[in-house]
Order: sequence, then structure tokens, then C-alpha cells
Amino acid sequence: VQLQASGGGLVQAGGSLRLSCAASERPFSSYSMGWFRQAPGKEREFVAAITWNGGLSKYADSVKGRFTISRDNAENKVYLQMNSLKPEDTAVYYCAADNTRWRPSGASVDYDYWGQGTQVTVSS
Repeated sequence: VQLQASGGGLVQAGGSLRLSCAASERPFSSYSMGWFRQAPGKEREFVAAITWNGGLSKYADSVKGRFTISRDNAENKVYLQMNSLKPEDTAVYYCAADNTRWRPSGASVDYDYWGQGTQVTVSS
């Protein structure tokens, strides 16, 4: 499956962005979906994940209460609503698909397909 992330940009601290990730194949509901990010000079880290039907989700502690992951299986899309953004949220954000659709994994090794990334920059 091919994944295309979009929605990144430059925003001031305290602002909001909504990232989207479109999948090329159906059925999109075959996959759990996750968002990861990588800041310059740092390793890729987990942000959020959601199971195939949206029944379970998981968040990194650093984004809990500020970010919300959701999906629309009819549209083959997963979203990441990011509120109260901080400069430390600056990174390239990647969406990923996991063939094991019942688990919202926080481990990058569990994901089978990756999108190309979208840049999010939060200014102070």
C-alpha cells in the first residue's frame, strides 16, 4: 500500500495543524495506522496509533491531551489533529500502516508500509 501524508506547515506555538494520510489501496480497514515523527539529529519516535476500526488508540506521553488520531475507512484516510503545538513538536511526520490491524502499536518495527513524511515546524 502507498501512503501519502500531507497537511504539514509552519505554525506558531499554541496553534493547530491537521495532518492527513491517504492510502492507495482498499480495504483500508485491513491496517492499523500510526504516526511517527523525526526531528533533526534525533531518532524517529512514536506519536499515535489507531486500530482498524478506530476502537483503540494509543499516544506518546508527550502528545497526550493535545493530539488526536482518527480515521475514515470510507475515504481511506487517517488524520492527526494537533493542538497546542510546541516548538519541540517540530519534526517530519510520517504515517505508517501495520498489517496486524487489531493492535495500535507504538513500535516502528511493527509497521509494514511508510509514507514519505510531511514537515511540521512550530515557531516560538
